[in-house]
Amino acid sequence: MRRREASLALAATPLLLLPPVASANQPPKALSALLPDLRPWGSGEFRRFGFLVYEATLWAGESEQPKPPLALGLTYKRNIEGKAIAEASVDQMRRFDASDAQLKAWGQQMLALFPDVKPGDRIVGLQLADRARFFFNEQPIGEIDDPAFARAFFAIWLDPRTSEPSLRSALLKR
Repeated sequence: MRRREASLALAATPLLLLPPVASANQPPKALSALLPDLRPWGSGEFRRFGFLVYEATLWAGESEQPKPPLALGLTYKRNIEGKAIAEASVDQMRRFDASDAQLKAWGQQMLALFPDVKPGDRIVGLQLADRARFFFNEQPIGEIDDPAFARAFFAIWLDPRTSEPSLRSALLKR
């Protein structure tokens, strides 16, 4: 038995030397430093045609309903082009009363902002009262300085009119 324990300990030693991996349930360090009062609320999965596309996690304050500032992290499980992320976001934002001109402008801003992702990559959006900031794999990638954009973008997941009510329920479940 001791020989087996020693073998297991030796086998695990290289794992101790690896750098720590950010947990999907933890916000980026820059976000934690900026807003230390955010706490994890809920998490869920987004699937399309049975395939897992991303896991989502919501961080918010202690209020009854999440309100800005709040953060939503998406940990991707598939390769997706940034262009497809921007286009899907615009399509989803159409349901929240944005004008065609707003959607076009926001689409261009997101197209410039969102990178291509691969499995394990994470984009975290931070909703503030007057804008949205974004992080990619722990690094800030930019912001869109428009309160209407911030409301419409986060409504994709949090508004009762979302196209994914089960994911919304999972995110809002503490």
